[in-house]
Amino acid sequence: MVLGGSTPPASLLKSPREIDIMARGGAILHATLQAMAAAAVPGISTAELDAIGEAFLRSHPGAEPAFKGLYGFPAAACISVNEEVVHGIPSRKKILRDGDIVSIDVGVKFEGMFTDSAITVPVGAVDGPTQRLLDVTRRALDAGIAAAVPDNHVGDIGAAIQAVVEGEGFAVVRELVGHAVGYAPHEELQVPNHGKPKRGKRLAVGLTIAIEPMVNVGTARTKTLMDKWTVVTADGLRSAHFEHTIAVTPDGPRILTRPG
Repeated sequence: MVLGGSTPPASLLKSPREIDIMARGGAILHATLQAMAAAAVPGISTAELDAIGEAFLRSHPGAEPAFKGLYGFPAAACISVNEEVVHGIPSRKKILRDGDIVSIDVGVKFEGMFTDSAITVPVGAVDGPTQRLLDVTRRALDAGIAAAVPDNHVGDIGAAIQAVVEGEGFAVVRELVGHAVGYAPHEELQVPNHGKPKRGKRLAVGLTIAIEPMVNVGTARTKTLMDKWTVVTADGLRSAHFEHTIAVTPDGPRILTRPG
């Protein structure tokens, strides 16, 4: 018995050529994140880190930061430290310290198509529980991607992520979701990080989505700071965030935001 909904509208499905363009932009995005991760050392400000990322991204002909100015966001990257879940605004006053973790979320526009990706990296040496948070969140992303196959449903992705996260004693953020991406940075399809198998839209070949588990050490609840952007954990405990843009293909999920 099929419990889920219909397939996404044809307007969300991309051609092989469009997916290849997204993959080229995604390779630039991957390289940008790696450059920023290497620069995320104790003593650097998040504003400096953002500037490094923007300069690197723009050094590739045709590539532009997708987030700068989007909905009024002032920077090229969302940079979120420790208990900040997502949407941290880079600042000269926020200095990375040894033992911190920093989430770096970047979008790129390339030849009219958009991709979106995020990593969370340790700053210097982190303790064992923090490293476990990073490992579990990355593994949850891998599980969500593996579920993104034709004729599965959005709920299969969320269920796979939720099983990994909650099985390890962590909490999945529920107020924030992944999304379709491609013609715009955010398209009209949500991809929650929790759910039930065979529920939600059916995954069709050509669908391109950003899968992005956000995982908290403590409560799943969040709150937004007075800057109206930065989302933090309600209990002040740490959070990690990993994201890839993928395409649903006849041969399974194709990750567009890493080389190859």
